[in-house]
Amino acid sequence: MAAFAMRFFFALLAFVTVGMIIGAFIQLAFIRKLEESYGDGPSLTRIQGLSRGISHWEDKEAAMLRLGYVKPEIVSWSPRVVVFHNFLSAEECDYLRAIAKPRLQVSTVVDAKTGKGVKSTLRTSSGMFVSVEERMYPMIQAIEKRISVYSQVPVENGERIQVLRYEKDQLYRPHHDYFSDTYNLKYGGQRVATMLMYLSDNVEGGETYFPQAGSGECSCGGKMVTGLCVKPLKGDAVLFWSMGLDGQSDPKSLHAGCEVISGEKWSATKWMRQSAI
Repeated sequence: MAAFAMRFFFALLAFVTVGMIIGAFIQLAFIRKLEESYGDGPSLTRIQGLSRGISHWEDKEAAMLRLGYVKPEIVSWSPRVVVFHNFLSAEECDYLRAIAKPRLQVSTVVDAKTGKGVKSTLRTSSGMFVSVEERMYPMIQAIEKRISVYSQVPVENGERIQVLRYEKDQLYRPHHDYFSDTYNLKYGGQRVATMLMYLSDNVEGGETYFPQAGSGECSCGGKMVTGLCVKPLKGDAVLFWSMGLDGQSDPKSLHAGCEVISGEKWSATKWMRQSAI
């Protein structure tokens, strides 16, 4: 009886051992299958997947802001002027030009008495404004968000983007972007800052000129002048402030669009106000 019990015990032990070995092989085969399906192995892939999931929004924000591409350069403290190199991608520049070209009209300036746009020899370009519907397009929203982040002015304080084309001999004479009339102040208050974005290459002349920024010399439409000139390079942007740190309009923000000598100068302008429009 004891011998039978001993044999039964060893048989049971052998059965359990074999079952455990078979189970281990099945488990190993399952893990192997997972590794093959994931490529780099389940652990690494799962970690990478989790990382992508956590950072998906951050990656999207980084791409929208062009982090690593945009290079700020302070070119003047008085008036405050910052050049953002590579602010727009080539695709964004071409996109703005494409939607603007069929709708270009002779540019106007704000009449100081009525606040309405009127034709003037002060400005000889052609342009159009991005529509309310177009502001909902993903690319336009990305550009407006980028402008808001780099200027630290809320999106809702911005006017609609204006796209402009300057052809040979065309220019914009020295002027201020802040309002001198009371009509425009009713809607969002005073203009505090401007983001001017360049959309085209191979332009001779067409610099953005700040006559009261420094005492150096620069070329403005082929003529040497005193002040600061920013050359229009596709994708670059110029942020300048029409309002000083004291909350008052800054007369030194006087600026001009120099005469185009050859080529076409395309630009996009975003004016920003004190409050939501």
